[in-house]
Amino acid sequence: MLIRKTDGFALIDLIFVCGIIGVLCATALPRLLMARQAATATSAIANLRTINSAELSFALTCGGGFYATTLPTLGTAPAGAGIDTAFISPDLAGAVSVIKSGYLVQLDGIPYAGSPLPCNGGRSGDSSRGYAAAADPSEPNNFRFFATNADGVIYEDSASMFAAMPELGAPVSGAVLNHW
Repeated sequence: MLIRKTDGFALIDLIFVCGIIGVLCATALPRLLMARQAATATSAIANLRTINSAELSFALTCGGGFYATTLPTLGTAPAGAGIDTAFISPDLAGAVSVIKSGYLVQLDGIPYAGSPLPCNGGRSGDSSRGYAAAADPSEPNNFRFFATNADGVIYEDSASMFAAMPELGAPVSGAVLNHW
């Protein structure tokens, strides 16, 4: 009678382990992608809240009651006003449209000719009575679009609202984002 020594793994053991790992990966990957989309959406909402706060600060301290019309304007620190920091961080103020955390963040306002000279080096007539800001996903398969305006309410929709977002009041489409 021969007795075989059974050190190590058999091929069937390796195939079985690889199969279990494959099943675990197949079930975990969709959840991982959903968690990533939730994180980027939360970042987009935070960016819009930052813009709302910055616009209010700009209007109260620098714009004479009027709002900034671009992100770079909010990113410019007031000159000689005793404030040495800009209203938003440089990563949001880098351009008119900024891609941040998987979203395209934009700000726009219709310049009002009667607006005063802002304290951060802008020109008279460049500020607006309201503004519209949006965060549109820059990655495929993400269908959560966000927008806000001078009312300070953040809206969510399954399509971009930026082009049709009014400077004041509710947009034609979209729903108020429920706060947690």
